[in-house]
Amino acid sequence: MVDSGNVHQLELDGRHLTLVGTAHISRSSVEEVKQIIDEQKPDTVCVELCGSRYESLKNRDNWQEMDILKVVKEQKTFLLLANLIMSAFQKRLGAQLGIQPGAEMLEAVDGAERVGANLVLADRDVRTTLQRTWRGMTFFAKVKVFGQLMMGLLVSEEITQDEVEKLKQGDALSEAMEALASDSKDMKRTLIDERDQYLAEKIRQAPGTNLVAVVGAGHLSGILKELNESHNLENLEIVPPPSSTGQFLKWGIPAIIIGLIAYGFFSVDAGVSWQMIQRWFLINGFLSALGAALALAHPLTIISAFLAAPFTSLNPMIAAGWVAGLVEAILNKPQVKDFEHLGEDITSFKGFWKNKITRILLVVVFANLGSTAGTLIGGVAIATLL
Repeated sequence: MVDSGNVHQLELDGRHLTLVGTAHISRSSVEEVKQIIDEQKPDTVCVELCGSRYESLKNRDNWQEMDILKVVKEQKTFLLLANLIMSAFQKRLGAQLGIQPGAEMLEAVDGAERVGANLVLADRDVRTTLQRTWRGMTFFAKVKVFGQLMMGLLVSEEITQDEVEKLKQGDALSEAMEALASDSKDMKRTLIDERDQYLAEKIRQAPGTNLVAVVGAGHLSGILKELNESHNLENLEIVPPPSSTGQFLKWGIPAIIIGLIAYGFFSVDAGVSWQMIQRWFLINGFLSALGAALALAHPLTIISAFLAAPFTSLNPMIAAGWVAGLVEAILNKPQVKDFEHLGEDITSFKGFWKNKITRILLVVVFANLGSTAGTLIGGVAIATLL
């Protein structure tokens, strides 16, 4: 095997493989990919894209086809919001460097067509990756990640081309991956390690005798390690069910709240039980409404969050944020301009709150966070009355 920076030449099962590591926002990466494909004229080009990300890059106006009501109803609000925030970060860096995010992958796709090579979309579906990651996180880890994502919207410092190129150095990337692993091994496993395995197996299964694989530089070391192993792709595509602990809390906390109120009624007196109900409604409703208000929701949406939260917190099958999000979507229905400007609006903190599409997503998430806080605080508050 001959190594040269982020380009690795390998023999794989009697075939020649050129593994190219890129920075996702780098003009030199685009030029490097073009040069390698034109020189190698491979039988197959593998790219670190899944079907949905491929369509997103090829059709940058596909936001206009999004059904926001369907997103809320199918409980995919946070996944979409996280995707938008990460996309916003890349767009902002791309704007500073004068290059579109994912341009090196598009160059690989165009290069495959130019030389008549097969194209293999080698990455796992981004929705599966996010869902597997989400299911493996605790509630507090989810809150932490959401806070980090929101803080990412506030980052405005510029990054230079030299700093991007430093990200392509193997040692720096290894250190970054080690830091991520120490912070959350489960997140690193689903976001990095599993995708290394998936990418490696898709490359192994790719047709042809002369292959070029274009991947993010952060995956290089992992793919080089996993290429010598066989991996079951179906197992890596399974979205696990919610954890048993999560299911217990989902049903157990409402049962405890109802039990406390019932105990107050039958074992103390009806007056105490009534005070419990009042505290529950006020605390839970207020915090959920506060969350909706922080998302700049319509006044009627804020009221709906206040009224819904005390009831939805006792029913695991529905959430206050979903109710508030649907009300917001009806009262402030996104217009054509919101879809047209979404790509631009998500690059700024102000734009996220101004655009009606992202505002609906924020209403759902913030109202749910408020209701969750209300459940915990309200539960303690009513317990102190006994």
